[in-house]
Amino acid sequence: MKLTILGSGSPEAYDRRASSGYLLEIGDDRILFDCGGGVFDNLVRSGRLPSDITHLFLSHLHTDHMMDYARIVHAAWDEGAAPLNVWGPTPIAKITEGYFGKDGVLSADLYARTELRPSQEVWLARGGTLPRPWPSPNVVEIKPGFSHKGNGWELKSCEVPHAQPAFDCMAFSVENGDRKFVYSGDAALCDELERLSHDADLLLHWCYRLSGEDVHPALIEMSPTPPQIAQMATRAGVKRLLLSHFRIHMDSEDGHRSALADLKDHFDGPFGIVEDLQCFEV
Repeated sequence: MKLTILGSGSPEAYDRRASSGYLLEIGDDRILFDCGGGVFDNLVRSGRLPSDITHLFLSHLHTDHMMDYARIVHAAWDEGAAPLNVWGPTPIAKITEGYFGKDGVLSADLYARTELRPSQEVWLARGGTLPRPWPSPNVVEIKPGFSHKGNGWELKSCEVPHAQPAFDCMAFSVENGDRKFVYSGDAALCDELERLSHDADLLLHWCYRLSGEDVHPALIEMSPTPPQIAQMATRAGVKRLLLSHFRIHMDSEDGHRSALADLKDHFDGPFGIVEDLQCFEV
């Protein structure tokens, strides 16, 4: 399994980090976890195209985890790709219809691209045929506990505390042979995620605040610090721990030094803070 970081930031506008997006490649399958703002551009910068994505799993529906969803679907469609396979919590089906339905926000664009003669001629010149259908991703709404078997790999999920009751929030694991990858999504610490992370070869965990930050009490329980994440990973027997979702104020030399020192104190395996476009073997 190969992991490429397509977005390691937060909702904040930031030139160094796109919002959340992580690509896991297994054989011919290219599995995208979340697609926040900037992920589309980093996908292309990484040498891949939207049509390369075979599976998209959305951990939850905060915009920094799905803002580029419509862009990836539209661009893959414009390449002539097969409909994208998408799994995500309710109301992803309604959101998809809101983008690509006959009365959706993109309906004028799609009418122009499929019905106007100049656009049809461009499409035909690129090898397309008429009539040209509108984008129609294959959307499956899922609940925590959902599982899926791919070509030689299996995905599992669990619920994690984050933005309930607005929508379901999930973490995912993928097992391929004797290798295991876990993506926390945006997660407070919980027994379910600790069990899902058991013996993971790589745990990719969000980190929204550093040790010692003065934050509102509502954030304390919902956003674990590097020591708390490292302690959980140690209990779960995780072999490698990577932090992501860094906010701007955390992304300084001092912030990195603090987070890495905390990880070193509480985790014995390899660890780090990911950067956009980094690649890792799982």
